[in-house]
Amino acid sequence: MNEKIRRLLDQMSALEEDLRREVQAQEANALYQIKGRRIEFEESVRQAHLKLKTGFFHWLVTYRPQNLITGPIIYSMIFPMLLLDVCVSFYQATCFPIYGIVKVRRRDYMVFDRQQLGYLNFIERFHCTYCAYGNGLMAYVTEIVGRTEEYFCPIKHARKMLGAHSRYARFLRYGEADDYEARLEQFRVGLGDIKQVESAAAQASDTGHSPGS
Repeated sequence: MNEKIRRLLDQMSALEEDLRREVQAQEANALYQIKGRRIEFEESVRQAHLKLKTGFFHWLVTYRPQNLITGPIIYSMIFPMLLLDVCVSFYQATCFPIYGIVKVRRRDYMVFDRQQLGYLNFIERFHCTYCAYGNGLMAYVTEIVGRTEEYFCPIKHARKMLGAHSRYARFLRYGEADDYEARLEQFRVGLGDIKQVESAAAQASDTGHSPGS
């Protein structure tokens, strides 16, 4: 990758971060305020939410039967997810310090705030918590794997790949062999710089891509 492209990517990342903050600030000012772990709505909005909440029995009667039938299958996936969570977290805790890679912060990916929405009943809140864990876990794991790929093999594929993480755009072109070992070392040094690593992760979040491989 030439220096001009690298500068443009850095500028894009900075602009996307500014845009994310501005959009979040406007949304918060219009609907809610974030105070620590609490999300607080204006009283009129909170009351309107409570009026929209569906009672359990009405929800059960109107709920799609196929969702109820497949519920046990969906929730049985918690076991492989928990196993994946433990294994990948153990890998990161033991190996990233050895490699000199900045660790992925779990709290950046595990966000549980939908249960504070007054228009959801307790079953819907449970669903939202499960979905937040599942998707947060996938993003968390993908970021760990993405940093691992950047450390060992920061080379683009010859064929187009869907779901490429934000770091992928900075990787070396397929077949770009000049000074490979020296440039590989640059990638590895960069993974020890927390500012560079968090910038790439923020770019992934803002563009809607998974922040990993």
